[in-house]
Amino acid sequence: MTRRLAVVLALLLCQATAWAHKASDSYLMVDVKGQAVTAQWDIALRDIDFALGLDSDGNAEITWGELRVRQSDLAAWALSRLEISRSGACPLDVTGLQVDDHTDGGYAVLHLSGVCPGAAGTLGMEYRLLFDLDKLHRGLLRLTLDGATYTTVLSPTSGVVQFGTAQASRWTQFSQYLVEGIWHIWIGFDHILFLLSLLLPAVLVLHMRRWQGVSRFGTAAREVLWVVTSFTVAHSITLSLAALGLVSLPSRLVESAIALSVVLAAANNLWPVVENRRWLVAFGFGLIHGFGFASVLAELGLPADALVLSLLGFNAGVELGQLAIVAGFLPVAFLLRNTRLYLRGVFVLGSWLTMLVALVWLVERAFDLKLVSA
Repeated sequence: MTRRLAVVLALLLCQATAWAHKASDSYLMVDVKGQAVTAQWDIALRDIDFALGLDSDGNAEITWGELRVRQSDLAAWALSRLEISRSGACPLDVTGLQVDDHTDGGYAVLHLSGVCPGAAGTLGMEYRLLFDLDKLHRGLLRLTLDGATYTTVLSPTSGVVQFGTAQASRWTQFSQYLVEGIWHIWIGFDHILFLLSLLLPAVLVLHMRRWQGVSRFGTAAREVLWVVTSFTVAHSITLSLAALGLVSLPSRLVESAIALSVVLAAANNLWPVVENRRWLVAFGFGLIHGFGFASVLAELGLPADALVLSLLGFNAGVELGQLAIVAGFLPVAFLLRNTRLYLRGVFVLGSWLTMLVALVWLVERAFDLKLVSA
């Protein structure tokens, strides 16, 4: 039985670690002035390899040489999945290729240019990179159109968009960052696991060194409220400081600290040190998670004319994303709190799995290694 459990745990660890890496995103920055179009498109090397097969020697590493050999294929593939129009189609060409590092690995940086038939009117865009292979892929767009700035998330259901020449309304900018906040928390597996690690014992109470279910739903709900509120307040503070450029920390340090926070939160479930004030843990590590949330804003950039409103929208989106997770988790956890399934399977095994996954993240991030392939 012990051996079987170990095998299952190892399989779950490998799968969960693969899922834990950042979801597939590309970063598209487009500048349109009249008829002239210039753009920079950052596409993850792992995504290009997935679509085109860059790794010719099979060593799980993409080299500059392997990328250069397939430059024409990459250009043709990318351009076939992006269309821009203004009074007609704006033919695009790839004018340069570089490589850059984001927080989740290497990216190919494509420089694009083109000329539109018209110099005024609405701009249309159709984005469909990787949608045929990965429905979870998203394109993070930052568009400057004749001086007006727009940002949005391009998905399989929102890949066809139009932009007017008038500056985006305040509500439009707020709603765009609201959506980005929701999306970021839902694909931020490390943030979710940290939150769930703190929520797992919310429906339990430690009695005689043994966990057992709480007697009232209100008790669990109050605990969850304290934890979620503390986490929100903390990450809002550091997210705002980082997004406004007042405080800056190395991304490798931040990502490593986030992984460590997940390790400690899960370990505390197995060997309780902090029993009654988990909200303090949520607040303390929430300060670190705020810098992680700021990374997506750093990639997109904040519109200069709506800094506060965009920050509020993003924070509100993160909060709504968290509340959706809580709303789905808490009632089910409360109903199952005294069952063996919850006490042994969800709570104990889940905490062990979370801790081991986070340990792999910690080693990978701290030492810039790749222990488990995504």
